[in-house]
Amino acid sequence: MLQQSLFLFLFFTLISSSLCGSSFRDEHLANLVEHTPGFDPSAYPSFFGTIDKDRPADDFKASFTSLQMKYEADQITESRRYDHLGTPGSSPGEVSVEDFRAEGYGESDDTEAFKKAWDKICSSDTDVQPVLVVPENKKYYVKPITFLGPCKSDSITLKILGTIEASNDPAHYKNDRYHWLLFYNINNFKVEGHGGTIDGNGNTWWENSCKINSSKPCTVAPTAVTFYQCHDLKVYGLNVQNAQEMHVSFEQSVNVQAVNIVVTSSGTSPNTDGIHVALSENVQLINPIIRAGDDCISIVNGSKNIEAIDVTCGPGHGISIGSLGAKKSEAHVSNVLVNGAKITGTMNGVRIKTWQGGSGYVENIIFQNIKMDNVGNPIIIDQNYCDQKSPCSEQSSAVQVRNIFYKNITGTSATKMTTTFNCSKTFPCEGIMQQEIDLVYKAK
Repeated sequence: MLQQSLFLFLFFTLISSSLCGSSFRDEHLANLVEHTPGFDPSAYPSFFGTIDKDRPADDFKASFTSLQMKYEADQITESRRYDHLGTPGSSPGEVSVEDFRAEGYGESDDTEAFKKAWDKICSSDTDVQPVLVVPENKKYYVKPITFLGPCKSDSITLKILGTIEASNDPAHYKNDRYHWLLFYNINNFKVEGHGGTIDGNGNTWWENSCKINSSKPCTVAPTAVTFYQCHDLKVYGLNVQNAQEMHVSFEQSVNVQAVNIVVTSSGTSPNTDGIHVALSENVQLINPIIRAGDDCISIVNGSKNIEAIDVTCGPGHGISIGSLGAKKSEAHVSNVLVNGAKITGTMNGVRIKTWQGGSGYVENIIFQNIKMDNVGNPIIIDQNYCDQKSPCSEQSSAVQVRNIFYKNITGTSATKMTTTFNCSKTFPCEGIMQQEIDLVYKAK
């Protein structure tokens, strides 16, 4: 087991730099911000704070010290081996969906076969680890389904070699409009994508979205793959495409490692976030490749200790924390590291977005080692986010945004303003630091 305390290391790296000196001081922050490419003085409140203005530096350091992220390097290597060398041989505990008469022709309904196969392995209490296999070179048509735990075995594995394709008939989702494939309350669960694909078959949903056709009512569409209340979850080499709405969502889950997830859908597909994280802790997203119509990665309320490493993003809306605080709600996100990313042709780069009227905080966030190519709004904090047809009225409360680091972010911007901090008048941004930022507007 390889243990890393990445946030602690990065924190000491930042505070020991010549830019920051021995402490965080107002004059250093002011000089740094004023010389940032694309800086707009009017976007900053006059009392734009520093880290040690309202909270001691020792307190901030302690929050980093408490973070102990870890991952198993050998299992990451194993996942990449699957990608490059094909499918490993079968194991004694494997059960195939075809053992329960799944046909895999892409026309007949295989939902019941998937349910029976899952019930079989989830109820297995043998010494052999149960494995559910979706065979290769087949396409399985599946309606909404819940893979329910907890299971009797100490651990359980799902291998996806073929294609699972969703029903595109909204009538099939009348009991639950939010989910297609739902993995619920499963512990020590491993999902391995051995060249297989999960296809949300989302075109019908996109065409009927109010964001595509304003004459249509605004309604929710299913998330293609949801992991809900899963602990000690590993997802390797999963390919997800054409989601009805979001592609992959981790919700109320703890100790999650997702490696080599590939998300693909049209750049114009509405609300098709690549990877969504909500109410979850200790989540690692390693080497995801995301091409979608909305946020490549979205991290929302209740999430802490989140790492996104070596991200490929675009098209889409960039990497976002939020939105948070909608409808005067309270939200909390803390300890997020985005380390290494290539963002290309997206609407935004790295973004924090909060609604007026909300409460709570976004704190201890690091965006570093990011290369951008033709990206709109490369660096943006928007405490006045408003994603609705009618204008949002000014509110007196806001989600506090504090202790945000941007380091080694370079490349080209599709907008003249490369850095935008649209901060609240009543709860302004605090402790925003930038180092080694080199973003240049590239006219079309």
